[in-house]
Amino acid sequence: MKYLKYLLIFIPISIVCKILKVNEVCIFFISAVSIIPLAGIMGEATEEISAYSGPRIGGFLNATFGNATELIISFFALKEGLFDVVKASIVGSVIGNILLVLGASMLIGGIKYKTQKFNKNVINVSSSMLLFAVIGLSVPAIFTHTVQAKLLNTSKYERLSIEVAIIMIVIYILGLVFSFYTHKDLYGSEHKKEANEPKWSMKFSIAVLVLATIGIAIESELLVGAVEPVTKTLGLSEFFVGIILIPIVGNAAEHTTAVMMALKNEMDVAVEIAIGSSLQIILFVAPVLIFLSLLFKPMSIVFNEFELISLIVSVLIANKVASDGESNWLEGVQLIAVYLINAMAFLIL
Repeated sequence: MKYLKYLLIFIPISIVCKILKVNEVCIFFISAVSIIPLAGIMGEATEEISAYSGPRIGGFLNATFGNATELIISFFALKEGLFDVVKASIVGSVIGNILLVLGASMLIGGIKYKTQKFNKNVINVSSSMLLFAVIGLSVPAIFTHTVQAKLLNTSKYERLSIEVAIIMIVIYILGLVFSFYTHKDLYGSEHKKEANEPKWSMKFSIAVLVLATIGIAIESELLVGAVEPVTKTLGLSEFFVGIILIPIVGNAAEHTTAVMMALKNEMDVAVEIAIGSSLQIILFVAPVLIFLSLLFKPMSIVFNEFELISLIVSVLIANKVASDGESNWLEGVQLIAVYLINAMAFLIL
């Protein structure tokens, strides 16, 4: 993680490039690299805050701010009307977490340790919630393909995305109640607080968090502004940029943390990062983006067929792999292989 801070040099470079009106493709990749260390600093600040707030609140803050980068990038994409990029980034974040991140964690950890174990009861709760969330995203899409086209222009259909988003937010809140209050004993052993003293003061941690968020907002605006020139110049679709490139940039720091936890044989944490982050993307980030789109032009929650198939397949294989409470390097390879197959398919769409 400490080596990511050297990438901070790209922040002033990206701003200078924008002022000098350098090639937009260069600005896209420079701003993308700039976001990676900022996301890492944001994660470090939330960890410091968690040392004061306690492990349970800290875990929630880490998950929330871990997805803040995607939320900020998607907000600017919404502002530009890049709905395909926004919806693709939602799907890309989910499959990236449960295939690439979880797969890399199991592979790297499995090379060092023959078998790694984790609390399957906790993971089963998160996995079932994740399956519900994917079903919630599937219904609106199935609806669009089963009714007559002329009916899709009615006000009832326009409300469907908002209604589904509201239900998902409610389920997300109830999930917090479940883990923080009614069934907190189930999660107790998974949130042991280490006897590490915080390195930063509370005020300094909050200040760093705010500055990192502002930095990500600035770089995200530069990144999104260069999406269209990049797709035209490199021959990439907005779909590929949204589903592969943006999630990798936004989740880079989180990916590193999960792999490091696996190397320390703390597979509970690695699995929770991967599945918990995916769950929050669907149940919290996606609905919030639907609501934010009302400020500009309403965005539907309808995903295309291939996005849905990728989501469903990813969730099913992740559930299968995590259901026994054990992992090894071969299972990691399988998850990564599924991700690469998806990525190659997305590239030619």
